[in-house]
Amino acid sequence: MTHPSAIASTLASALGLAMISTAIGAAEINFVSSTAMREPLEELVPAFEKASGHKVVVAFYPAATLVIKVREGVPADLVMTTPDNIETLTKDGKLVAGSRVDFAHSSVGVAVRAGAPKPDISTAEGFKNALLAAKSVGVSKGPSGVYLMKLMDKLGIADQVKAKVVSPDLGVRVGTLVAKGEAEIGVQQVNELLPIAGIDFVGKLPKEFGSVNAIDCRSENNLLVGEVANMRVQKLTLH
Repeated sequence: MTHPSAIASTLASALGLAMISTAIGAAEINFVSSTAMREPLEELVPAFEKASGHKVVVAFYPAATLVIKVREGVPADLVMTTPDNIETLTKDGKLVAGSRVDFAHSSVGVAVRAGAPKPDISTAEGFKNALLAAKSVGVSKGPSGVYLMKLMDKLGIADQVKAKVVSPDLGVRVGTLVAKGEAEIGVQQVNELLPIAGIDFVGKLPKEFGSVNAIDCRSENNLLVGEVANMRVQKLTLH
C-alpha cells in the first residue's frame, strides 16, 4: 500500500521534470485529470506551485466525460486518465503520440457501510457469492464499473447483478451510496473508496481477476512536448 504523501512526492518530481524540460518560465499549466486522482493531485499541486513558481489549474472530470471535454477544447496542457481514454484522444489528434507516461496502477476493491458485516471476497467464489447475496450493489459509471460488468458476464451472474445495481451520478463516488445505505456493497477503484467516511473497506478483488486500472498522463498537441514524451516515471500502486 502506497501512502498518499509518497504518491504526491513522486508525481511532484515527475511533473517538475516535465515543466523544467520544456524550458518554460513561470506559466499557467492546465492539467485535466480523471477524478480518480483527485486526492494525490490536491496534495501535490500546492507544493509544486510553491517550489516552481508555476500556476497549475486542475480540472477534474469523470473518466466517462473527460474525453468529451478534451474534444470540445477544454484547456489542457497535460491530460491524466485511463489508457483507453489516452488512446482515443491520441487517435483523435488531441494528444501527442509517444508522450504517454504511466503514473499509477489502481486496484478495484469492495466496501460496505461502516459496522456492517464484511463478506469474504478472498476468492473468486467468495466474491461471486457476496454480490449475489447483497440486496443492492453500488457500481460506478466509470472504468471500474465497465470492468465489473464484464467480469460479471464471465462469472455468469450479469443478469442477477444488473437487476440490483445502483450507480451514483458521474463524478460521485460509489462509497457515498454505501455510506448512506443506498448500496449494501460497493465496488470501485480502491483509492476512490478509501477517502469516503462512513464505510469499511473490505479488500481488493481476488488476484485472479487482474483488477488493476492504469492511470496515464500525456501532453496535448504543441504544449509541454519536448522531453515529456521521453520522460519515465516510477509506476505507483494506489493502495
